[in-house]
Amino acid sequence: MAIRPATTFLRLALRRAARGTGSSEAFLKRRTAVQPVPDLGAILVSVPWVLVGGLALRAYMPERMTLDVDILVHERDSARAQQALVAAGYRVTGELSIGGFSVQSADDAEPPIDVLTRADRWLDAALAAPTLDPAGYPVLGRAYLLLLKLQAGRTQDLADVQRLLARTALAERAAILQLVEQESPELREDYESLCTLADLEFGPPPEQD
Repeated sequence: MAIRPATTFLRLALRRAARGTGSSEAFLKRRTAVQPVPDLGAILVSVPWVLVGGLALRAYMPERMTLDVDILVHERDSARAQQALVAAGYRVTGELSIGGFSVQSADDAEPPIDVLTRADRWLDAALAAPTLDPAGYPVLGRAYLLLLKLQAGRTQDLADVQRLLARTALAERAAILQLVEQESPELREDYESLCTLADLEFGPPPEQD
């Protein structure tokens, strides 16, 4: 089986990582909600949704500014979500290669919204029990967000996973590993490498929260 490019990158990172070069624990605990998000709850109404992508990170680590708003809905709700957004004045600007569509506000004053659609077996449970960010918006739970970013495997996604794992309790890491092994067992090495990198840069995790 061919080695994933992300795995090769992580093996290189492990060889070159320096201990204690990450941000302070006080910085990692900062939570802000500076970047505005449209009132999607009022627009989508009965369609369950959660923030994913860069904006979702602010529920778990210091906010990283992004150029768009990424949300996730179940594949079966894609048509309803699109109809609700169009009815609210958004226009569809394209389809997403990973599943879903993009919309833009009529006056272009708001950032574009990418509506990702998936049908994973864990998705209903994740949508029913989201985490809330500092502004009160629903965010995909940490374990599932980590899984999505591991599956994407882009450099920024891997950096996000490493930061998300920083100082995460061992019990939570074990639960995340169980999810990874269940849904994408080929990603176990990548996950374990990122745990090691997180510990090298930010220090070991607590045994419990």
